Amino acid sequence: MNQELAITVGAAARAARARLGLTQADVAERVGIAMEVYSRMERGRVLPSVTTLRRLCLVLRMDANALLGLAEGLPVAPGPSVATRSEDPPALRRLVRALRALGPDELRAVVQLVHGALGLLRR
Repeated sequence: MNQELAITVGAAARAARARLGLTQADVAERVGIAMEVYSRMERGRVLPSVTTLRRLCLVLRMDANALLGLAEGLPVAPGPSVATRSEDPPALRRLVRALRALGPDELRAVVQLVHGALGLLRR
């Protein structure tokens, strides 16, 4: 592995993630990799595959040349994989991630619980 390239990719990814106000978990989920893998990528410990690099560019709204250190940070149009708004608070993004992992029955129960709690708050 080219250590210098891994560090360059990691630093660019970290800067783009911060610019978008995303957590590592947000990016990892949207790219479709484990959060631990994404964390190692940001620290320059691992290089992404070409497929992962492409998805990373879409999620981070970044040109591949910029991510590879070949050009300045050129933003690109948001890709279809951006599922939540970057301005959402981290707690809300974590909640959405947790809800996505639920099965239909569990999700229905959570929805009922939330509606009940909101009804109590409105009294």
